[in-house]
Amino acid sequence: MASSTSPEDNKIYALINYEDAYVQPLILSALEKCLPPLSYHLITSLSDLPKPTSRLLQFVQYEAIDWDHLTSHPTTSLANAYVIRKALIRKHYLSTTIANWVTKYPDSVLKDHVKSSVEFEVDYAEFLDDALVEAWELRESWARNEQLDEEEEGDEKAKKKREWWILKPGMSERGQGIRLFSSEEELTDIFEEWDPESSDDEDENARSDINDANKEEKQENDGIITSQLRHFIAQPYIHPPLLLPPPQTPQDTSTSTSSLRKFHIRTYVLATGALQVYIYRPMLALFAARPYLRPWDAALQKNRDEAMRAHLTNTCLQESGDREGSVGLFWDLPDELPTQPEFSSSGSTAEAKGDWKSQIFTEIQSITGATFEAAARGMGIHFQPLPNAFEVFGLDFMVSVEEDGGLKTWLLEVNAFPDFRQTGDELKGLVEGLLEGVVGVGIGGFFGVGGEKGREEKMVKVLDIDLGRR
Repeated sequence: MASSTSPEDNKIYALINYEDAYVQPLILSALEKCLPPLSYHLITSLSDLPKPTSRLLQFVQYEAIDWDHLTSHPTTSLANAYVIRKALIRKHYLSTTIANWVTKYPDSVLKDHVKSSVEFEVDYAEFLDDALVEAWELRESWARNEQLDEEEEGDEKAKKKREWWILKPGMSERGQGIRLFSSEEELTDIFEEWDPESSDDEDENARSDINDANKEEKQENDGIITSQLRHFIAQPYIHPPLLLPPPQTPQDTSTSTSSLRKFHIRTYVLATGALQVYIYRPMLALFAARPYLRPWDAALQKNRDEAMRAHLTNTCLQESGDREGSVGLFWDLPDELPTQPEFSSSGSTAEAKGDWKSQIFTEIQSITGATFEAAARGMGIHFQPLPNAFEVFGLDFMVSVEEDGGLKTWLLEVNAFPDFRQTGDELKGLVEGLLEGVVGVGIGGFFGVGGEKGREEKMVKVLDIDLGRR
């Protein structure tokens, strides 16, 4: 008896509307390169499906995904996001995810590669003291710093021993609201800076455009108002970080310690089904807009916003003039490390043992796999991988120089729907290759189309677990 299955039944109907002029053509190009030409057909709406059970690919913005269709057709419908993943992408949730996992598994790699966090909620600066009642780690750190000040009388050695913290709003993006502090007074000053204007000021400007202009200026400078972002985390600041010359630095200045900058590594990660996780081997190195400053540098007090540009490596905060050369390829970073400034109290400097980039990549693989497993197994309410979904995440890592001169990798954060445009036109090939890997592994693998050879060439699997979801 002849099969009743027609070629149209096996065709993938692809709804591709990423709403990003940088990414959209790259997705279409990846489909064309990685899938047989007759295996898919582009549509503009779900109403174009021949029937509800037809094979469907949704590659759209999160808000545009038809979740009802996705969950109703688990074997024929595929989308480019998980519906719930707060355990990873919200800083205060990620902090809880890591803390819970390390408590349960004290030998986990996450214990030594993710800074512990102090979480608190505060609406206004006047309530900060109440919010920190149980922040024992912060208060103990401040006490040690006060003792240092008394014993060393503020000399340079005491400043190097001082413990610094970084403040991060739990739900902010693109570096908004990030600050450094080492005392309760400094933290209070930060929140007072963010407090909204008093009611008297608001009444005075109620019938003018002055108040609106002030608000706009405040948001342009920092983009944060405390009462709008209640959740905060504080973490020990990673100092000293590994410093390198940014891309396109002239050869005669590349080894000068005064030209070295802080950077972070952007790693693209593909999660598929429930649950396999892959790292895209080509990675980015994103550099700060200014040469690195010590956390206690006086410039941080004189012009905090400008000085923070030496510490923030998020290119979204940089003006167009600072973007040039601030993004490079991780594997193109120098094999030989330049002499590092003597920031630590021990005077140690970085010592590259063998291939330092391969060492860092190995650590990134272990950290990434453990992070996703911690979210999937330990925070199942807030991370629910679907068997018929995939998602690309952007993970950010920092490299520190330890007291013995060795290097260590630290996970900073996990981003959903990463802003690929920040890669720029010059390095667009990296995003192009990533999306080809996404199509080959995440899409072709689900529908059973496309060639197997070379599918995972640059997609390194770091986790493969069965969560029992079908």
